[in-house]
Amino acid sequence: MLRLHSSINTFNTENTIMSFASLKKASKAGGTLSKLTQEIEKLNQPSSGGGADERLWKPELDKSGNGYAVIRFLPAPDGEEMPWAKIWSHAFKGPGGQWYIENSLTTLGKDDPVGELNRELWNSGKESDKNIARAQKRKLSYYSNIYVVSDPAHPENEGKVFLYKYGKKIFDKLVEAMQPAFADETPIDPFNFWKGADFKLKIRKVDGYWNYDKSEFAQPNTLGDFDDDRLEQIWKEGYSLAEFEDSKNFKTYEKLKARLDLVLGKTNPTVKFDAETLEEESPLEDLSEGKNWGKEVSDFREKAVAASPLEDEEDTMSYFAKLAEED
Repeated sequence: MLRLHSSINTFNTENTIMSFASLKKASKAGGTLSKLTQEIEKLNQPSSGGGADERLWKPELDKSGNGYAVIRFLPAPDGEEMPWAKIWSHAFKGPGGQWYIENSLTTLGKDDPVGELNRELWNSGKESDKNIARAQKRKLSYYSNIYVVSDPAHPENEGKVFLYKYGKKIFDKLVEAMQPAFADETPIDPFNFWKGADFKLKIRKVDGYWNYDKSEFAQPNTLGDFDDDRLEQIWKEGYSLAEFEDSKNFKTYEKLKARLDLVLGKTNPTVKFDAETLEEESPLEDLSEGKNWGKEVSDFREKAVAASPLEDEEDTMSYFAKLAEED
C-alpha cells in the first residue's frame, strides 16, 4: 500500500541532499544502469530452480526416478537454540483457478483464516465440506542447515553449507535417531558435529511422490574428520533459522483473509483514491500496477517449487492437488 502525505516536506534537508548526491555519483559512474540491467537479466533468465532461494539445497532425481546424496545436519546457528525451524503453510487452488500459497499464522500460535474456515467446513457435517477442508489443510515443513558431503548429481555443492527444506518423513527419521524404538539401538544427536552421523538420503519415486523410506544414518563420527577450526568455520557459514519464524515474515490476518476471499471468488480487486492518499485496497496485490511483478513471480516460483519435490510445472500443479493425501 502506497501513501503520499504532505509530511514528505518534513524530510531532513541534509539527508535529502546527501541522497541526491549519492544518486548523482552513481549515475555518473553508470551504477544505476548497471543495477537495472542486472535486475532485468534476472527476470529474463529461465529459472532452473523455479527462482528458488540460492541458499536452499535440493536433491535431484536421475532418469530412473532415483536420487542419492549424503548430507550432515548442522547444530543450531550461533545465538539460536534450535537446529530447525518449523513452518505451517497452505497451498491449494480455488474454484476460479487462483492459487492460495501462504504461510499459516498458526506457526506463530495465532488464528489463521484458512484454519478457521476449515474448522467451519469440517464441523458442518457434510462430507463435501470435509473434502474441501482436506484439500485446504496445513502442510508442515522444516528448515535446517546442512553440510553437503556427497551430491553426485551436483558435485559442485559438496563441501558447502546450505539450508535444507524437508517434511515430516525426514523429520521422523531425525526423531527416530534421537529416540530409537528398540533397546539395542543407541540414540544419536544428528545435529552434533562430533557425535552425530551423516545422513544418506535415498529417494525413490513411488506413485508420483518422492519416497524416503530407504534413507538412513551412517555410523556416528566427527563430520569429515575435520579439526575444530574447520568445524567452527562450517558452523559460522550456517544461516539463521529463527528468521523463518519471525512474525515480520508473515502476512497479517487481514491480508491473508483478503487473499483467501479472492481465491474463493468472494471478492474482486478494487482500487480507491483520495486527495491525500494513494491507497491500494486490492486483495489481489500481486497483479496491481506498480507492484514488483518480477519479485512476485519469483516468490511464487520459490514457494511452489520449494514446496514441491516434483520437477516440472505439470507435476507441481498435480502435487498441490494431492496435498490433502499427505501425512
